[in-house]
Amino acid sequence: MTFSVPPADPATAAAHFRARLSFETDVSDVHAALEAGTPGLVVVDSRGDAAWEQGHLPGALHLPTAEIAARAADLVPAGSTVVTYCWGPGCNGATRAALEFARLGRPVKEMLGGFEYWAREGLPVVTPTGTVRRRADELTAPRSAVACDC
Repeated sequence: MTFSVPPADPATAAAHFRARLSFETDVSDVHAALEAGTPGLVVVDSRGDAAWEQGHLPGALHLPTAEIAARAADLVPAGSTVVTYCWGPGCNGATRAALEFARLGRPVKEMLGGFEYWAREGLPVVTPTGTVRRRADELTAPRSAVACDC
């Protein structure tokens, strides 16, 4: 097979992918970390009030991006690892939120897929009427499992 741009050499590729994994996480890994009660983990929902009320991850902290610089020191314990999320892959709100935490000197990762993929994978969502789960979308996760086993 011929590519218009050849693949990187293996050492360069390994460095690139390791770097990406240090910046990003996915919904399955965040769910597992929350279920395990990982010490020092703070999951931050960076969306606005209406989105938060529509539904959010259990245990998430609601801290809209525009408020991070002013409020993070009071709400996020020093030494915590922060994971940010927003709506989904079509939104870069979690990226902007992660940038704000990085500027504050906090260890941070962005949750790929955001709230959309959390809900589409059938994980619990907190709403004003209680915690609910959607049926897993087979395009994002096997219906019989919470994770894709990757």
